[in-house]
Amino acid sequence: MNASTTASTTALAVGSEEPLSPGYDAATKDDAEFNELFQHGFTTIDDVQMHYVVGGDGPQVMVLLHGWPQSWYEYRQVLPSLLPGRTVIAIDLPGLGDSTGNPSSRAKAVLAAYVHKLLVHLGHLENVRIVAHDFGVSVAYPLAAQYREQIAGLFLMDYGLTGKNLKFAAIESMFWHFSFNKQRPLAEELVTGRVETFLTHFFQGMRTAGENISADELAEFVRLYSRPQVLHAGFELYRTEIQDEADNTKFQETPLTIPVRMITQAGLADMVLPPLQDAAPHATSADVPGAGHFLLHEAPDRVLAEINAFYPNPTA
Repeated sequence: MNASTTASTTALAVGSEEPLSPGYDAATKDDAEFNELFQHGFTTIDDVQMHYVVGGDGPQVMVLLHGWPQSWYEYRQVLPSLLPGRTVIAIDLPGLGDSTGNPSSRAKAVLAAYVHKLLVHLGHLENVRIVAHDFGVSVAYPLAAQYREQIAGLFLMDYGLTGKNLKFAAIESMFWHFSFNKQRPLAEELVTGRVETFLTHFFQGMRTAGENISADELAEFVRLYSRPQVLHAGFELYRTEIQDEADNTKFQETPLTIPVRMITQAGLADMVLPPLQDAAPHATSADVPGAGHFLLHEAPDRVLAEINAFYPNPTA
């Protein structure tokens, strides 16, 4: 990642509102490469000011959705390589990152509606290619299921899609943080003031091999999840999983026909494929040998190669 020690050159995207989130450019204001290629933007959708990062003006529109406990910034390392021939938009999910406000519900079908409306506001009504990781996947699926004319493909990373045949209870028993994060308000009370300790432990525990997130990335995620609203919103993602499971089961009655692919950490591709095919019968999957959950940090070159193979660049 290229960084500069010069004064901030951060600019807001055309039509952007003034940000409600202080320090939104803490990780990018001195990042010369970022400021040359990307801009921050803010748009109020219903009761939430949505934050996004946008770059490029190519004909292929690619939207990036992040997981927990991260933000759009988990894509920083690969963003420039995605640009040629594309318009790339990395979104902070409603209430997370530098988005500000409380969505009407944390159910992923509702969060998907916010993303849909933001993309409509930005003029992207069709042929949108989605890239999503972790909880971003849980938003990407209802986005595609509810707004079929808008979404042209789903490239997904390391997430088990609940619904007809995969139940949240089965996943919850596999990972300690699923049960912990559901505890309201205990999780917030225990982690407040200890965000760095909590996130450091979490990231280290989820890494299988390869590189862990960098100190700069950790600092950015600590900044964001130290915002009380964001800490609460992140835990709420887990507290609506039963509703998400029910919503997905309903959506799966009308299978997706768009291309869908999932890549996973080592050893999980075969496990996540059957429930994914409940949603998209022709979906495919592959794992990344030696990698853990945070694929964008541990295997960025493989992720880029997979994205470009799934969404061929129109200028290549």
